[in-house]
Amino acid sequence: MNNKYKKGWALLILCPPLILLAVTWIVMLLWNCLLPEILGVKTITFWQAMGILVLSKILFGGFHGNGKFGRGVRGFKERRMMEKMERFSPEEREKFKEVWRKRCEGGFFNRKNE
Repeated sequence: MNNKYKKGWALLILCPPLILLAVTWIVMLLWNCLLPEILGVKTITFWQAMGILVLSKILFGGFHGNGKFGRGVRGFKERRMMEKMERFSPEEREKFKEVWRKRCEGGFFNRKNE
């Protein structure tokens, strides 16, 4: 194996843990600098900051991943929708687009209660 590729593998193996450590450290610093004065909470340790990151990932981000492993359910739904759209006649497509234009024209804050 070429020496150039060995360096690439080492970088690929070392970068994700280093990024996790750096992000955890930033979360801990921000928490300890801001929240005790604003909300009156206690300061946290490095491991507590990592726990907060993991908990927030579970609650808000899920574990869907990216790349070929993350396309499971979402890819299936997208393919199903594309198959439906392909079966539409040109008139049905235009009607569908018009309905969605009307739904979205007011923006999020300007919607009327329907």
